[in-house]
Amino acid sequence: MIYTNEEKMRVINRFNEGDSIKALCSAYRVSRSTLYRWIHDSDKSISDSENIQGLSGIDYHMLQHRIEKLENIIAILKAVNCTIHAPLKEKLSELELLYGQYDVHTLCEALEVSRGTFYNHIFRNKRGDAWFEKRREEYRVLIRDVFNEYRQVLGAEKIRTILMQRGHKVSTRFVADIMREMGLVCVRSTAKQEYLKLREPEKKRNVLQQRFTANEPNKIWVSDITCFKLNGRYYYICVILDLFSRKIISYKISKKNSTQLITSTFRKAWELRSPKAGLLFHSDRGTQYTSHRFQQMLHDYAVVQSFSNSGRPHDNAVAESFFASLKKEELYRRDYTSEPAFKKGIESYIEFYNTRRPHRTLKNRTPCQMEGDSQE
Repeated sequence: MIYTNEEKMRVINRFNEGDSIKALCSAYRVSRSTLYRWIHDSDKSISDSENIQGLSGIDYHMLQHRIEKLENIIAILKAVNCTIHAPLKEKLSELELLYGQYDVHTLCEALEVSRGTFYNHIFRNKRGDAWFEKRREEYRVLIRDVFNEYRQVLGAEKIRTILMQRGHKVSTRFVADIMREMGLVCVRSTAKQEYLKLREPEKKRNVLQQRFTANEPNKIWVSDITCFKLNGRYYYICVILDLFSRKIISYKISKKNSTQLITSTFRKAWELRSPKAGLLFHSDRGTQYTSHRFQQMLHDYAVVQSFSNSGRPHDNAVAESFFASLKKEELYRRDYTSEPAFKKGIESYIEFYNTRRPHRTLKNRTPCQMEGDSQE
């Protein structure tokens, strides 16, 4: 494509006004070398009075950019409450306060911090941040809806494309991680083997079938496990909930997501409630619930076990809903300073949930009121 002198000057003027070389090359479909040649040729028309010590136009603008950067560095050094000789942790904390006000290159250069180290610090903190967790929770719903809308056959890349079309900027890896967390599995080449496996005599049956009601206490219990990150460590919370009253009848908190967590939670619930034989216990297909040890314990107590279908979190919606409430109403609203404070917060919330928080499905009664009314 041939450009007139007027068009060339228009491009050069945009460069002089601050547009980047990359943006101009993309906008006008010219190579970097061509654009640099135009700028170099235009320097010949600059008078000596406008030129600084014989510098070319490019050198002049590079010096301007450097001056602006140095001014920003000075502003950063004035804003932070430490020096470049302070401990790395202190420098990272100070720079984090200015993140978004200045570009990362300038921030790191001001206090002599590696950009990689700074990015690791920012993203590590973000993973424990309530905003980040809330965003991740929102995308769990969006991804699950798209997965179900397209008959549970799409993988992470296709779901990401659909979300992009709907205005959500996410990566394939982000979608894949959330799908893995929720157990959403697309159609694979092993579909036939999985189909046959589900029809084996000892298959994991969904007895509950999303019938989330019971006519009396201790008929149906549901359970689930969630995790929460505190001070760089994950804590796993297991609850058992009675479907009749929506009451949390037992819970445990552990640093390990193990079979021991669910077995100890179940034993605690059994000792507190002493249900009759034939209790239905429903959960997802996590390895803790499908372990031989836990299944054998349920068999010894004459408990019927039910499992959600693969990739169908709605099959355990009541337990999922409780954890959503716990996180929105307690965990994401607090800044716990220690493990004891974290555990005390959960204990306090569950007490509130059982005794004071009204439930729409219970006609705005609390779980304890629901059970009290059933005994009258």
